[in-house]
This record gives sequence, structure tokens and C-alpha cells, in this order.
Amino acid sequence: MFSKSKINEPGPKQGGESVQPSNAPSKDGSASPRTSTDFSPSAPKAKPPASILSADLVIKGNLKTTGDIQIEGTVEGDIRAHLLTVGEGATVKGEVMADDVIVNGKVVGRVRGLKVRLTSTAKVEGDIIHKTIAIESGAHFEGSVQRRDDPLNPSGQGNAPRPGAAADAPPKG
Repeated sequence: MFSKSKINEPGPKQGGESVQPSNAPSKDGSASPRTSTDFSPSAPKAKPPASILSADLVIKGNLKTTGDIQIEGTVEGDIRAHLLTVGEGATVKGEVMADDVIVNGKVVGRVRGLKVRLTSTAKVEGDIIHKTIAIESGAHFEGSVQRRDDPLNPSGQGNAPRPGAAADAPPKG
């Protein structure tokens, strides 16, 4: 007389579609949600690739990231990053600060980094404050080099005006 309805029974839906139970009730009646956002103890997230600023790009302003940047164009401003690579045809006019700095192109301004590397094609006009440094044969460098245990911390000796640089000099015009 009465028949059991097949609506609540697991299995394929009519029409050939398969059903993946996402909130299938357990024997005690509580639902155990299974979504794609559940934590799974798999490998950690892959590090995102470096942001690349192409050769035809000109930026006037400061750049700041906790990631990696590869400059191939021109930047007029300060740059803060984890890893900064200045490409062979690139020009940076401003202070650069990163854990790792690799200069293949031109930097006009102060360079601060835990590890600083000037390749044979590098041209740096400015001071370098570093923990470790490597300068390849053929690199062009004009400025001073200073080793510090914490070169990324601007407090301390690094911010004092250089001798001969008047703080209240009249503007050039």
C-alpha cells in the first residue's frame, strides 16, 4: 500500500547525473560538511612568482611588497621587497631595500640589503649598506660601502646627513 520513497536514498540521480554528497548526515543525524575549503595537511602553498615590471614600463612612485620584484623598465622612486632583481636594461632612481638585491642594470641611489650582488653589467651610483656583498669583475660602482648586521633598519648611523651636505641649503633653481 505505502512504498518507501527513493528521494532520501543515496545513489545516482535520475538522468544519469552522479551526486557527490557534500553534507551527508552521519548515523547520529549530524551533518559533516565536506567542502573544498577544509584544511588538508598537504604541501604548503607554493611561493608566488616574482612581479615583473616590463622593459617598456616607466613608474614614478614608490613600490612596496613582501614578495619578489624583477625590474626590467624604469622606476623613479623607492623600492621595498623581499627579493629585488634589477634587470640588465633597467634603471632605478631611488633607494632600494630588500633582503636580497641583485643588480644587473643601473641604480642611482642608496642600496640596502642583507645580501647585495652587483653583476658584471651593474652600474650603481650611491651608497651600499649590506650584511654580505658580492661585486663581480666589470661592475661599475661609485659610492661607499658599509657593512651592518641589520642593514634594513634605517635607524642609527645610516640616517645622519653626510658631511658637506647642508640641510638648509637654498634650493637649486
